Amino acid sequence: MIQLYTWGTPNGRKISIALEELGLAYSVHPVDIGAGAQFAPAFLAISPNNKIPAIVDPEGPDGQPLALFESGAILVYLAEKTGRLLPAAGEARYRVLQWLMFQMGGFGPMLGQAHHFLRYAPETVPYAQKRYHDEALRLYRVLDTTLAGQPYVAGDEYSIADIALYPWAAKHDWHGVDLEPFLHVARWLAAVGARPAVVRGMVVPAD
Repeated sequence: MIQLYTWGTPNGRKISIALEELGLAYSVHPVDIGAGAQFAPAFLAISPNNKIPAIVDPEGPDGQPLALFESGAILVYLAEKTGRLLPAAGEARYRVLQWLMFQMGGFGPMLGQAHHFLRYAPETVPYAQKRYHDEALRLYRVLDTTLAGQPYVAGDEYSIADIALYPWAAKHDWHGVDLEPFLHVARWLAAVGARPAVVRGMVVPAD
């Protein structure tokens, strides 16, 4: 059984959604990042960057245990382990990886900064608030333009790219984004959010 180390953040929920979609058995180990649990030596042995999520798969490649951190790497691993949600080869595979990298390199980090400066910063920093809110709007325009011509971010098929993006976009109110100008994103959010595996994955870990 896969061991999932996670907390109730967009990055953490990517992996619980993927595990639910793929039907893989897993056990949840909550890592309370507000209390500093990510700095515990036992967790650092699995995730040396002290970030969630992380997994340990006792039945990894060649039947050997595998510990992995970084949500993008975990998504690729789980998809390849099961042969689902990531095409094996060709253009379709690279389309999925392209949008996964879009999330990992831009959509997640920039929206995370917007969350921080709009909700959590101990002082108001107007320059930072405007910078990251403007970037959030730009990223939503990119996503909306893409979704105007296809049901999912990488094309006609649901994939790990959708799983990576969904938990962040589901928090659009946190980064001050009104979905009214982004009707294609709104349609996609509703469709993905209605999937039973997504519903289950979005409440892991349980409160």
